Amino acid sequence: MSDTPINDTFPRQYARTQRLTLGEPRNVTVSADGLRVAFLRSRAGDDPVNCLWVLQIADGSERLVADPLELLGVADDDNRPAEERARRERMREGASGITAYTTDEAATVTAFTLAGRLFVAGLVSGKARELAVEGPVFDPRPDPVATRVAYVSGRSLRVAELDGNSWELAGDPSPQVTWGSAEFIAAEEMHRFRGYWWSPDGSAIAACRVDVTPVATWYITDPANPDRPPSEIRYPAAGTANAIVGLHVLALDGGSTEVMWDRDGYPYLTDVRWNGPERLLLTVQSRDQRSLMVLEADSKSGDTSPVSADGDLAWVELVPGTPAVLADGQLVTAADRDGARRLLVDGEVVTPVDLQVRAVLGTHGDEVYFLANPIDDATVQHVWRWQADGSLQALTDEPGVHTVTIGGPQAGPDNSPVIVLRTAVLAEPGAITAVVGGPTITSFAQQPLVTPNVRLHHYGERRLATAVLLPTGRSLGDGGPKLPVLLDPYGGPHALRAVAAHNAHTTSQWFADQGFAVIVTDGRGTPGRGSEWERAVLHDLATAPLQDQVDALRAAADDYPLDLARVGIRGWSFGGYLAALAVLRRPDVFHAAIAGAPVTEWRLYDTHYTERYLGDPSVDATAYAATSLLPLADELTRPLLLVHGLADDNVVAAHTLQLSNALLAAGKPHEVLPLVGVSHMTPQEVVAEHLLLHQLEFLQRSLPAGPAN
Repeated sequence: MSDTPINDTFPRQYARTQRLTLGEPRNVTVSADGLRVAFLRSRAGDDPVNCLWVLQIADGSERLVADPLELLGVADDDNRPAEERARRERMREGASGITAYTTDEAATVTAFTLAGRLFVAGLVSGKARELAVEGPVFDPRPDPVATRVAYVSGRSLRVAELDGNSWELAGDPSPQVTWGSAEFIAAEEMHRFRGYWWSPDGSAIAACRVDVTPVATWYITDPANPDRPPSEIRYPAAGTANAIVGLHVLALDGGSTEVMWDRDGYPYLTDVRWNGPERLLLTVQSRDQRSLMVLEADSKSGDTSPVSADGDLAWVELVPGTPAVLADGQLVTAADRDGARRLLVDGEVVTPVDLQVRAVLGTHGDEVYFLANPIDDATVQHVWRWQADGSLQALTDEPGVHTVTIGGPQAGPDNSPVIVLRTAVLAEPGAITAVVGGPTITSFAQQPLVTPNVRLHHYGERRLATAVLLPTGRSLGDGGPKLPVLLDPYGGPHALRAVAAHNAHTTSQWFADQGFAVIVTDGRGTPGRGSEWERAVLHDLATAPLQDQVDALRAAADDYPLDLARVGIRGWSFGGYLAALAVLRRPDVFHAAIAGAPVTEWRLYDTHYTERYLGDPSVDATAYAATSLLPLADELTRPLLLVHGLADDNVVAAHTLQLSNALLAAGKPHEVLPLVGVSHMTPQEVVAEHLLLHQLEFLQRSLPAGPAN
């Protein structure tokens, strides 16, 4: 790992290194012949410009294939198409340079964009060049046989020959209709970031047609620059209309077929993939998310028939990587069965009830590789393999957070795949990315300037996963004074913070080193702990998550020297909601809160996320009224700092402004920190650094004087 500058500070390092992620290998692809690994990485732990590299597995050598500074002369910070800016926001991407690339089936040719221009590279030759086409270019993808490149330009889907000649494959005169792009809901909540898929032989493309006409127009203004017009976005708030999404198979010779399914009953298109040259698999979901179907479509007629279905009285979870297909055609899915999320092959459960499946990573022949954790311990994440003979094997056993990329067969008689394993553990900083049985990919990530003094616990009957961090040098039972406490949770669906990974705790440790005991708890509603655990937030996103924070705090006080008369809480996004909720509902426990980008009124958040938990407010708004922070404004008795990026198009600034207005109307003093030009993420170096310092200053002056003994 690279050295850090002299006289550096952790807030400065954390901001400059984009949360210690720069310089680490990422976006790994293994070639179909198992000979090489493509990946992105910047040249240093404080260099934001990603380059494209190739690792030769045989000798471990690394070769630079594409450098944005050589290809463009700049770092790709300007002239990005609006679609590319939106993609990076949806993916929380703060780096520059090459932040995404795609390859043909064999991983011999790759395509990527810089400054809205199209570039292609040979992963065998190691040479990159610009392909001059009509642009701006977004989401380029080589066809599976490496003869053409498709890409999105504005609202149209285009195809380019490798000589640069391009033509429009699909477009629409309406400014509300786009071809080949994922709509907001798909990218933000379904993790479907793409809107078109090449057929295996490269003769056709399955493409989404998205019509946002029914979706309400919202306006994101820039108050710091009143001469600029507001940005218009189409935002499907809970209870309002979604975009109309269709799927068409577009033949390169000019033919077009619309794929037909019950779009009224199943309006959400969550996944598309080809299953042979003339068959498609598409996954569709009902608006209430209680029903999900995998359909097989005939690409010639557009007719569909169900091949798998799932239903749940609460909701059906979308599991990354599913559906998948084995070499013999068997369908791989994952679903909640008997209280756990389990792997299914052709509808038959193949994993035990004490294992929670988190994602399917890929298939190889008759094998399925997937992520899972023990159902009572989501602090770890392991890689598992299921084989057609029914055997089940954990490929990792060291406590930590593991994931893999599966490639083509490696040399040898057993035809086993090349596996690239990424491992992060609690005892060591960063992560190691290596070919199993082969070379390690070099990481240039900086070593954090703090070392977490952390212990992981499972508190109480509910085994609440809790990380407790003390100041450096403090140990359990050392007899020192009691410490003020800072709770530092996310605490909601789809994210974990109390995990067995070193870098996950560096920010919490910096706060601990300022004189706090920091507690990080993943309570009910967070992933990995089974069906009942996740569904504890159905129709109520407030009660169980908040109670679990309180219970973990009290349990930790039995083990550690905590001053329960001085308890603060901080969080971002759902964590911001939880922090504000804490001082409003439980001022007896919490004495100050920092709420970053909080959802304060769930009617202002999007359909797919919010309706999953709280239902459709146009049908029944009871749950929305019960979980909104606005009616609680007159109950504030503790210091509250609200922080919000004014350019946030996910949790829009109206959340904070409406709560602030309600607090002012109730005569409740509070603080608001508006972040000019900042979105839901905070990649700007100066913002990220000073935001940490500002939060510390707020806590130091807002918590009661102490310490108590």
